[in-house]
Amino acid sequence: MAHNPGFLKLVNEAKSRVKETDIQGYKKMMAGGPKAGLIDVREDNEWAAGHAAGAMHLGKGVIERDIETRIPDKNTRLVLYCGGGFRSALSADALQQMGYADVISLDGGWRAYQQSGLPVEK
Repeated sequence: MAHNPGFLKLVNEAKSRVKETDIQGYKKMMAGGPKAGLIDVREDNEWAAGHAAGAMHLGKGVIERDIETRIPDKNTRLVLYCGGGFRSALSADALQQMGYADVISLDGGWRAYQQSGLPVEK
């Protein structure tokens, strides 16, 4: 998908402030140490078509409104994913501004997750 320059500028600025991991880093993270909460920030129709097993759905349009109710502990490690890693970076940036201390954007997003062979749900 071709993205508009203004959107890409916004995403690149957010990516300069947030932690990212690729799918291999995510697998290593989940294999050892405390588990991370996995949050799908895609749209409702994208979620309904399929999502990572065990993920929580908090779409980009509502995550800032609902995150404190769903995950009140701001020290919880959170891994956010979208289609490819752009919306999740924007959402991770917003959560950091809200005081969440350990937020990570999954670079490659849903496409990378599906290709990895990790479990999915519909």
